[in-house]
Order: sequence, then C-alpha cells, then structure tokens
Amino acid sequence: MATNKYSFKLKSGLSELKALSQHLNNFGQIHGLSETLISEINICFDELFTNIVLYGFKDDLEHIIRFKINMNGNALILNIEDNGLPFNPLVIKDSKIPADLNNAKIGGLGIHIVKKLMDDIWYERIRGKNRLTLKKVIHSTSHLYKSDKAGSIPSNYFA
Repeated sequence: MATNKYSFKLKSGLSELKALSQHLNNFGQIHGLSETLISEINICFDELFTNIVLYGFKDDLEHIIRFKINMNGNALILNIEDNGLPFNPLVIKDSKIPADLNNAKIGGLGIHIVKKLMDDIWYERIRGKNRLTLKKVIHSTSHLYKSDKAGSIPSNYFA
C-alpha cells in the first residue's frame, strides 16, 4: 500500500538534479499522478533547488536540502527546507515578461513560474532554516491516471 508521505534529501550540488527528478517520478508513479502534474512539480522543485544551490550559501561546504511531499485529500503539499541564507521568494517582485525572446534576459522568471504553477505558497524562517511550502490542487480529471488514494496528513507534520 502506498504511503501519502514521501521525503528525501539531496546534497547542495547541481549534480543532484537528476536524483530530484527521479524522486518526483517515483512518487508520481506510486500515486498515479499524471505526467503533466509531475512535470509542473519538477519545474518548480528544479527552479527552487537550483536557486538554493547557486545563491543560498556563503561557503563552498556541502549542505543538505530536505524535501517532503504529502497527498492531502485533493492536494499535494510540497515542502523544501534548507539551512542557507534567509530568503523569502514571495517578497521578490515579479519580473516583467519580455515582449519577445530577443528582449528576454537570463534569470528572474523562475520564481514567477513557480507562483503561476502552484496554487498556494508559504515561506517561514524557523530555527535558522528556510522552509517553503507549496500547495498544488489535484484535479481528478487532469492530474491523476487512476483514482485518488490520498488520505489525510496529520496537522503537525511540518512542525
């Protein structure tokens, strides 16, 4: 029987992006999530993980970034936690979308994309750690391959 909770941790290196994608695909297959939904989550986690690795630490030491995924009724609750520099991506002003690709600048759109793909986002700084929680509503007709097996997550899971 599949569990509604899935957690993993990655080292703070871009070489871990493949492992990140594999974890998301495994979770998606276990729960019968559509490729579209897993792709959206992968885009968000990839963007956030890359930002943490590239900009989150002042040193070159290896750090651990923790991920939790929970199915909660008709929603996925996604959590990323790191011990990097304090950073609340929700206070970043959305970048302007360029009129055409010739005027596009590299960078600045990732957080905007995450905000557009997720249904809700929360940020907390707790005990020296950044914690970003994302919510993605599962629409049964478009996000599941098979029936929703989700149950409830204890309210203190992220505590």
